[in-house]
Amino acid sequence: MTTPISDCLICQRISLIQQGENPYFVAERETGYVVLGDHHFFRGYTLFLCKVHVLDLHELEPEFRLAFLREMAEVAEAVYRAFQPVHLNYELLCNAEPHLHWHLFPRYADDPAPNKPVWTIDRTLRYQESARPDPEALESMKRLLRQAMKG
Repeated sequence: MTTPISDCLICQRISLIQQGENPYFVAERETGYVVLGDHHFFRGYTLFLCKVHVLDLHELEPEFRLAFLREMAEVAEAVYRAFQPVHLNYELLCNAEPHLHWHLFPRYADDPAPNKPVWTIDRTLRYQESARPDPEALESMKRLLRQAMKG
């Protein structure tokens, strides 16, 4: 694992996980950390943060890259089982936060834009305060996801 970059938001979040201070932390895997998103306009929105600070998949050592992709697929399957969406979107962008991380977006029947990328939905809707889970809802979602990751 490379040294965390102090001005990288993802590295800062990983540091909080390692200190036991990230309330969104769900589980540690060999290649990354599973966390719930800060906002849940899409209930069950989950991220898989790479343990290595790189920008692109091709920068990972081949064996680690394959393990990272396998684990991401396993996390995505658990998200699907836990939250039972109609569909699941996978995003690996790293444009805004230059650290390899997957976005896993459950999409539901009442989705306001079912045939479009999540990023086309107004940011003020996606990040409204009412989309931030309260501590009880957050714990409930973490519990559901942890259970789904076991089976």
